[in-house]
Amino acid sequence: MLLAFVGLGWLCARQLAIDPRPIATLLIYIVAPLTFFRGLTLGGPTPGYLLLTLGLFATASLIAIAVGRLARPVFPAQEAAVLAFSAGTGNTGYFGLPIAMVLLPAEGVTQYLFCLLGITLYEFTVGFYLSARGQFSVRQSLVKILRLPLIYAFLAALLVSGLGLTVPAAVMGGLDVFPSTYTLLGMMIIGMTLGRVSIREFDMRFIGACVVVRYGLWPLLAGVAVLALQATLGISAELALALLLVGVVPMAANVVVVAMELAIRPEKGAIAVLLTTLAAPLLIPLYLAGLLRLTGLQ
Repeated sequence: MLLAFVGLGWLCARQLAIDPRPIATLLIYIVAPLTFFRGLTLGGPTPGYLLLTLGLFATASLIAIAVGRLARPVFPAQEAAVLAFSAGTGNTGYFGLPIAMVLLPAEGVTQYLFCLLGITLYEFTVGFYLSARGQFSVRQSLVKILRLPLIYAFLAALLVSGLGLTVPAAVMGGLDVFPSTYTLLGMMIIGMTLGRVSIREFDMRFIGACVVVRYGLWPLLAGVAVLALQATLGISAELALALLLVGVVPMAANVVVVAMELAIRPEKGAIAVLLTTLAAPLLIPLYLAGLLRLTGLQ
């Protein structure tokens, strides 16, 4: 179904000449913060869950910073910025969450959601900053981050949960539409961007780097992290599978959303995102089977 949304976006760009940039702005400043707020307040954050969020946020940030430094001497500034952003994230929401809901029990899905929130928080803080540095100064990049409402949605959700406040049922009911909207518009933006791409934008070197990070580095790190946590903390099988799933999802659609908002080569990101998403139905079962055997979960 996600690929159908991509196709719908491609048709909109080709036949209706719809500009995806205002949609990217809408996602970043309205839809994503409200989706994030809803997820946190429904999940009932505990110290353990927030530790998962912090851990994934720190991991994503460190990977992105490291890849960004390695990419700068090799790629032009804007492409290096897109590659750095994409290195720290994956399609944990649009693509990974439906899989998590099939494979995991309720407790495991909640744990996966808080891992997802850590990745999302990275995207709209450190990731956004690294992307903005592709064409803005440090001060301009920090100003752009401080304008992002998702940071304040995160703090508001923690405040609501910490004070034991109850969000009115009517408000929560109204927020129910935003996760689906987030998925639909996020995937359509990929198609809209592809509808404006020419064959000259097909850069095998850039795509190869994205694939190596997403389908090489992340699965390796996920497997090592689970083995280390099993040996030290003795984590549950549900949490182990949630962490492995984070490591094997395709590239994030938000790579295109953020690149579109900052005007830093979104077409490059769109091609890489589409190719990794097309490969995901074949690669995810293979990766999960191998990692489950490696970690003793199968």
